[in-house]
Amino acid sequence: MRISRRHFVKTGAMLSMAAASSSYGEGAETTASEKLNILLIHGDQHRADCLGAYGNTELRTPHLDALASEGIRFQNSFCPYPVCTPSRYSLLSGQYVHEHRGGNNHCTLAPDIPTFPRLLREAGYKTSAVGKMHFTPTYLDVGFNEMFLAEQDGPGRWDDDYHRDLMREGLIDANDLEDQRSEYRKRAREEYWTSFGALPSNLPEEWHTTTWIGDRAVEALEGWSGGGNLLMAGFVKPHHPFDPPDSWKDAYNPDTLTLLPGWTEACFAHDLKHHRGYFPHEQLNADALRRIMAYYYATIEQIDAQAGRMIDILKRKGLYDNTMILYTSDHGEYMGFHHMLLKGNHMYDPLAKVPLIIKYPKHAGNIAKEQRQSAVKALVNNVDVAPTILKQAGIAPPPSMGGNDLAASNSGHDIIFCESGRNMAMARTHTRKLIVDRDFAPVLFFDLEKDPLEMDNRAGDPAYGEEIKDLTRAIGQWRPDDRNREIQLDENAPVIRGPNVPPRDLSHRPAIIEYYEKQWERRQA
Repeated sequence: MRISRRHFVKTGAMLSMAAASSSYGEGAETTASEKLNILLIHGDQHRADCLGAYGNTELRTPHLDALASEGIRFQNSFCPYPVCTPSRYSLLSGQYVHEHRGGNNHCTLAPDIPTFPRLLREAGYKTSAVGKMHFTPTYLDVGFNEMFLAEQDGPGRWDDDYHRDLMREGLIDANDLEDQRSEYRKRAREEYWTSFGALPSNLPEEWHTTTWIGDRAVEALEGWSGGGNLLMAGFVKPHHPFDPPDSWKDAYNPDTLTLLPGWTEACFAHDLKHHRGYFPHEQLNADALRRIMAYYYATIEQIDAQAGRMIDILKRKGLYDNTMILYTSDHGEYMGFHHMLLKGNHMYDPLAKVPLIIKYPKHAGNIAKEQRQSAVKALVNNVDVAPTILKQAGIAPPPSMGGNDLAASNSGHDIIFCESGRNMAMARTHTRKLIVDRDFAPVLFFDLEKDPLEMDNRAGDPAYGEEIKDLTRAIGQWRPDDRNREIQLDENAPVIRGPNVPPRDLSHRPAIIEYYEKQWERRQA
């Protein structure tokens, strides 16, 4: 059973304290009919080469591939931080994580930091978000007028619309629960461990997060008319657990899949020393990896199908030409690279690289000639997304946004930076990559011309000494030593107002936590 948006908002009101809708100043000189529309589709843990448009011939993504053919595919796009929440805050704010200080999955983007949704809202745009946002507090006001959320890890799953809907239907997302909540993971089934979390979802397709989020996005787009609309659709997948619904689980035959570039028969010692894995990396083998890949690919194709639904609506309503559409992800996924799975280790390209596709409005006139080609090789970063969106909307990005307008001439970076916690930072050019520790000591250095799969660490090679010094200095200038800087966390930060937003006293949580525990115990009996 699919829940209509009207029913969804009405039932959500029972959990909320009465609140009036927020009013926002127009602040824009153009009328709604003159404004463009913006659709940002956001994946989670999507490895860049796992799209047909990026050269994967075994994965079927016809809708995103078509979008790339009509727009621009950035071949060298990177995330600023390979963790969900920090990367999202950077996408919204155009700031690196050491600047906005949202450095883990339980942190807050300070309300005084400008974001592109907030600036669009102030300019009179109607701003909405559906799906996974991973904020603290859950309905944190970063500029969206309304949010209909489907969260995964952390306390957000006890607050969001999706899990309340599941509770009303007598359902639970069992696979996700045992993968994402430590109190359930320690009681997980043996099959969960032996499959590395690659199991079919226990939910029917209409209640799987991908379809639920797609339905909410479709409902939001059906309400669009004219211009001046922003929708961010954040999917939970293809993030682990790798659990497509039954209707998608046989979409790919593991036996026919080719292992992705970078697979090795054993782990590197320096990787195991850094982190042994959410699932033990050493236990991974090629057969298990192919099964994981089959389910990973299925969840990506399922997202592509939802993207196709959104694009079809825009075309049917005559809004496609005036809509800027973007697809990207918060970070990548090892998926066998160096015999590893998931994330949480060194910032190798499969983890740090992300897909980035931008289809500009048809009549956009401010796109540089070299940026009109279908594939751009320039080095870009997701901190560039916010200023790029604002420039298309005719809004000047504030000085706090350090990224580039990707439509402009020479918008690429000479050096791409990425950081991981307070301990690691990366500097990457087209041909070299350096990773340093918290004391700015070189840990890994790769000559990407000779070694594109990052197998041969040359950090101690005197032949590269000057290049290593240059990149080390660049990291120091980009990110000064900030090991003592506190992570921003404010559980009482401003949240949006709406009938589906739970009360600030969190009095709703005990009931949903108790419900999930009872349903879990019933399944195990």
